Amino acid sequence: MKLSHPDYLQWMGIDTFQRKRVTESPARDETGLADFDTLQEEVKNCTACPLHCSRTQTVFARGNPHARLMVIGEAPGFHEDREGKPFVGRAGKLLDAMLSAIGIDGNSVYIANILKCRPPGNRDPEASEISQCTPFLDRQIALAKPDLLLAVGRIAAHHLLKTKRPLGQLRQTLHTYGEDQTPLIVTYHPAYLLRNPADKRRAYTDLQFATRTLAGQEGKQDE
Repeated sequence: MKLSHPDYLQWMGIDTFQRKRVTESPARDETGLADFDTLQEEVKNCTACPLHCSRTQTVFARGNPHARLMVIGEAPGFHEDREGKPFVGRAGKLLDAMLSAIGIDGNSVYIANILKCRPPGNRDPEASEISQCTPFLDRQIALAKPDLLLAVGRIAAHHLLKTKRPLGQLRQTLHTYGEDQTPLIVTYHPAYLLRNPADKRRAYTDLQFATRTLAGQEGKQDE
C-alpha cells in the first residue's frame, strides 16, 4: 500500500510539517514529445546487447518528461519488465512515498533507468550493457532538460559520476553530469532502504537537499 506523506515521515520517526511545494514543473514547450516518442521507439527496437533476448519488453520512463526533477536508477526489475515502466514494484512504491514526503507527485518528476532492459535474475548491469544504453539515457536527459538529476543507488551514482567512491561519500554534495553540467544529487536506492530501513532518515535528508537545490535554482530564475 502506498504511504502518504505523513505516514512516510512517521515511519522514519520525523514529525510532520507543511512544506512549500517548489518542484512543480514550470510551463515548457510541449513540442518535444514527438522526439521522446521517436527515442522510445528506438529503445523498443534495440538489439545492441544480449539483454534483448531475455526481456519481456523495454522499460523507457514514467512521469512528466518536462519535470524539473529527473530520477535515475540502474535497471528494471521483474515488475518493471512486466509492466514496461520503471520503479513499479515494492521499491517503486517506496520511491513514490519518499518523493511525496517532499511534495513531489507523478506530474513533478520524470523517472528512468540507465538500462532499458532487465538483467536476468536482477543481477548488476555489466559494463558493456551500460555502454550500449548510456546514449539512450543521454538523449533522454537532453530532451527532458531537467533542472536536477537524482541518482538513486550505488550503480547509478558510480556510472553517472565516473567514480568508485562509496555512496556515503557522494551524498549531500551537488555534482554535475554531462556536457551541459546538469546538477546531480546522490541518494540511496529504495530497494536498499527496504533492506536497511535505518537509513531512511538519511535518504530523507538527501531529498530535503534536492528540494533546497531546486528552490535555489527557482530563486535565481526569478531574479
